[in-house]
Amino acid sequence: MEKLESRIRNHDREIEKMCNFHYQGFVDSITELLKVRGEAHRLKNQVTDTNRKLQHEGKELVIAMEELKQCRLQQRNISATVDKLMLCLPVLEMYSKLREQMKTKRHYPALKTLEHLEHSYLPQVSHYRFCKVMVDNIPKLREEIKDVSMSDLKDFLESIRKHSDKIGETAMKQAQQQRNLDNIISQQPRIGSRKKSKKDAFTSLDTELESTSPKSEQDSGILDVEDEEEDEEVPGAQELVDFSPVYRCLHIYSVLGARETFENYYRKQRRKQARLVLQPPSNMHETLDGYRKYFNQIVGFFVVEDHILHTTQGLVNRAYIDELWEMALSKTIAALRTHSSYCSDPDLVLDLKNLIVLFADTLQVYGFPVNQLFDMLLEIRDQYGDTLLKKWAGVFRNILDSDNYSPIPVSSEELYKKVVGQFPFQDPELEKQPFPKKFPFSEFVPKVYNQIKEFIYACLKFSEDLHLSSTEVDDMIRKSTNLLLTRTLSSSLQNVIKRKNVGLTELVQIIINTTHLEKSCKYLEEFITNITNVLPETVHTTKLYGTTTFKDARHAAEEEIYTNLNQKIDQFLQLADYDWMAGDSGSRASDYLIDLIAFLRSTFAVFTHLPGKVAQTACMSACKHLATSLMQLLLEADVRQLSLGALQQFNLDVQECEQFARSGPVPGFQEDTLQLAFIDLRQAASPSVTKDRWLCFQLPKTAKDRDPSSSPGHLFWVTVDSQTCLYDEPKQMTKDPEAGFIIMHARIPEIPSNSNHFTDSLVAFQGFIR
Repeated sequence: MEKLESRIRNHDREIEKMCNFHYQGFVDSITELLKVRGEAHRLKNQVTDTNRKLQHEGKELVIAMEELKQCRLQQRNISATVDKLMLCLPVLEMYSKLREQMKTKRHYPALKTLEHLEHSYLPQVSHYRFCKVMVDNIPKLREEIKDVSMSDLKDFLESIRKHSDKIGETAMKQAQQQRNLDNIISQQPRIGSRKKSKKDAFTSLDTELESTSPKSEQDSGILDVEDEEEDEEVPGAQELVDFSPVYRCLHIYSVLGARETFENYYRKQRRKQARLVLQPPSNMHETLDGYRKYFNQIVGFFVVEDHILHTTQGLVNRAYIDELWEMALSKTIAALRTHSSYCSDPDLVLDLKNLIVLFADTLQVYGFPVNQLFDMLLEIRDQYGDTLLKKWAGVFRNILDSDNYSPIPVSSEELYKKVVGQFPFQDPELEKQPFPKKFPFSEFVPKVYNQIKEFIYACLKFSEDLHLSSTEVDDMIRKSTNLLLTRTLSSSLQNVIKRKNVGLTELVQIIINTTHLEKSCKYLEEFITNITNVLPETVHTTKLYGTTTFKDARHAAEEEIYTNLNQKIDQFLQLADYDWMAGDSGSRASDYLIDLIAFLRSTFAVFTHLPGKVAQTACMSACKHLATSLMQLLLEADVRQLSLGALQQFNLDVQECEQFARSGPVPGFQEDTLQLAFIDLRQAASPSVTKDRWLCFQLPKTAKDRDPSSSPGHLFWVTVDSQTCLYDEPKQMTKDPEAGFIIMHARIPEIPSNSNHFTDSLVAFQGFIR
């Protein structure tokens, strides 16, 4: 403390010294300050006066400044407001644009607008309440866009289902046009202008979508082409379809992260539609339009799917398309097999084949395998052959029924050339004859020949566009033609031959006709060779069986001639009325036999155009049947007594028959050959025995040697007296060991030493068991 106080005292002394040193200056300053105070007071008054004047003068300026201040404040507020509005207006504009796009159903652009609004604009004004409302509505807007786009897709799918046939029809028209174009180019390889290839002909639509085009947003998916004129070029199949609903919905779902859901839904719906498309109508087989509509729907379906495959990434893939196609192929083939089996019209089957080929070619352009369709066409080919055979059976039946079975008369060179142009016939002798003249065959020969050619043409038409080799086509035509000849034509000829009312003249003409048709088979072979370019010498070439067919028909006609002749003979013999107990014979042969011989002469005169062997066989058969029938008249059970006069009358009839045989009704027989048919009848009818001579009869030794056709009964024999009588018991029986049979006789003055010769001369009157 002492030091502190000491220090304080030291400072006080220093301060006192300092003050003493500056005191005079302080006094001078006070004096000056006093002087200044007066000046300051005067200055103050001046300033106060000046301030008063200034306040008075600056009052209006202050008011103006206040007004300026307020204006500047307002300006600042306005500027801030404008800045805020500039931030909000884009948001509002985008929201308004979003609403407008949704209203006009431009959903994909609306979704893009919504994304920009959410990520670029709303974050800048997120503190405003209206922005919060917008943010809350964004999920709802997304769902609304999603639902509406799905609704558009459903409308598109429904419209595509209804208009698949139109799409397919257009695609098949394009395929037909391209095929015609290819045929023209193949026939005229030097044409300078090159046409588009098949793939170019089926160019796809431009996959870019006009997101701002209202028209593409509102259409149903199918463009109207009904008003286009037929002469205009057919539009591309995809040009008929607006795929924008699919693309929009795909993009929308992709953006929303639900692409897989969309793909599953699309594929599921298209599978359902495929099953509906592949279900054929029950009456499809009735008309070609039914098949055409069925094919159009299938083609339309796969044209759409192929376009979707190539214009989208992953919506459908090749495995999915192949699965659908396999299902479609199996169902289509099954439906065609079922419905085509009901078809009995070959023209409809041929049109169906052409339609199937066009159907296959159309789908093949899009890369779908169609080999199974062509394999199925080979099955339909057999059915087509059957329907052709049925049709030609009717054609042949009409030709044969309408034929007059008379040689074709021609009165001029023009008519002659016309017939020769229809049927390959050459006869130098006929050509030398003057007009009028006749062909040896009737009209059904050229008609049948031309119908066979027409049948071959019909078979050839079916083989077109089946991708078959010439050898396969040739084999198919030959096999079908063989069926026509051996089954259809042969059956028709046999039916005509076997008809009850067919006459001998018709049968003779049929034999002549079939002979000429048989000769024409080589020309049919050449005809097939010319249209198939396959030589008949080629290995495995099928030969035509026409020769066999016509030979069989001719043989059947020959047999029918023999049968008819025998029936006619039997009809005449039914008129025979022999009086077996007549006392005297007539002076000539029986009337029925004279008429019969006249009939035979006129009949055999018609046989001049027949092959010699046929005419000879018919004549010999008729003579033998006549001889046998006359012999049966003698051996009838009712003939129990026989007078000499009756036997002499019978002998006159036999002589008439022999005279007919000697006259040579048919040329070509050796001398007396035809008379041999009546030799047994001559031996039976010859009255070489005299009165009181007993005739001998041959009797089998044992029962087992007897004629099995004879029924047990009584023995009988004949003796010549005033009349010939039948006896129940033999008068005497001797055994001739040389002859090997038992001789039954009564009183015979002179029995020939050679009893075998004796009984042989009377073989017609053998004794037998009744």
